Amino acid sequence: MISKKIAELINKQISDEQYAAQYYLSMSAWFSAKDLDGIANYFRVQSKEELMHADKMFDYMNDVGGEIIIGEIPKPPHEFANATEIFEKALEHEKIVTKGIFNIVKNANEEMDFATVSFMQWFVNEQVEEESNASQLVTKIKMVCDNPSALYLFDQELAQRVFVGEPNA
Repeated sequence: MISKKIAELINKQISDEQYAAQYYLSMSAWFSAKDLDGIANYFRVQSKEELMHADKMFDYMNDVGGEIIIGEIPKPPHEFANATEIFEKALEHEKIVTKGIFNIVKNANEEMDFATVSFMQWFVNEQVEEESNASQLVTKIKMVCDNPSALYLFDQELAQRVFVGEPNA
């Protein structure tokens, strides 16, 4: 059985993942309104991934007998200055999510909750990928944002992204 402290941390992370989904959906809407549907697609897929992450944690809590308490999800911002700001905010947000994941792992290690440590390893690895991708996209958007032809190609590149759920999600 999972401790109350670890359950609280995972419940908070579930809410944080759900917030991230809403945040990315808001970013998607901004790009969609600018007819940058490829970039909008990227953030829609990102939103779906965050919901999948929340679902994985939800299922884990059920598996280990933890009490699931769904927290309040704040309204995400919907006004952004420009495309570069959005990608920078996405990177900042991924770093916040990483800290939450690491905090769960740290506390689970301290409690010798090896099941949670093992479960959370997938999220640790996922966050390495998430931060790397977000950082690369910040670099790319800074290169192309003032060049309409390059922005068009970047939009086309991100249009190719598709959501692939986990087999056991």
